[in-house]
Amino acid sequence: MAWRCTGATNAELIGNMAKAGIINSERVAAAMAKVDRANYVRFPNTAYEDSPQPIGHGATISAPHMHAHAAEHLLSFLKPGSRVLDVGSGSGYLCAVLYQLLQDPSDPKSSESKVVGIDHIPELTEWSIENLRKDGLGPALDEGRIKVISGDGRKGVPEDGPYDAIHVGAAAPTMPKDLIEQLARPGRMFIPVGTHSQQIVQVDKDVDGNVTEKPLFDVMYVPLTDRDKQK
Repeated sequence: MAWRCTGATNAELIGNMAKAGIINSERVAAAMAKVDRANYVRFPNTAYEDSPQPIGHGATISAPHMHAHAAEHLLSFLKPGSRVLDVGSGSGYLCAVLYQLLQDPSDPKSSESKVVGIDHIPELTEWSIENLRKDGLGPALDEGRIKVISGDGRKGVPEDGPYDAIHVGAAAPTMPKDLIEQLARPGRMFIPVGTHSQQIVQVDKDVDGNVTEKPLFDVMYVPLTDRDKQK
């Protein structure tokens, strides 16, 4: 079970998630191994616990198994040259993992890849940028291959789209139409939807623009809401 994946180190945490069948791809395991979760939490001594943790301002960093699920479900859309949007980017952790998934030293398109994170708490945006730099991703930030901004994530970031993949890290009460519009053709979104009862929904847009929604599993996330309501 997911909560049994806690490890003493980042490597042990990832290994436990692989043993549990949460991580099935070597690409996902390798990308998560390059991103030290201790750089993205408030209390580094609990960094490798498989549980959500508060990061201030009414926000959390999701449990590692949820980040792994997101990476696995979006994986086929995460390639060198892809554009990815992370809504509710919080600590910046998943931005870092997604960025690593877009990198392949043998593929020149890697330099065209871009990850955009958006969070409506400016203090978290600033902190996430510090975290990314601490984790060795300063050059990617400086070159615009990772971009983190403050804003209403429910509206997306249309100027940098369309996006091959979109991850949403907080529960929307209903499906955000703006985010669906910003999906590429083809594209995929991984998003928790609901209020009292929540589900992860996989939203796929095909090459003709047809959209399908597939419920994956039940979850409990903090709400995707206004800044004033979150505090």
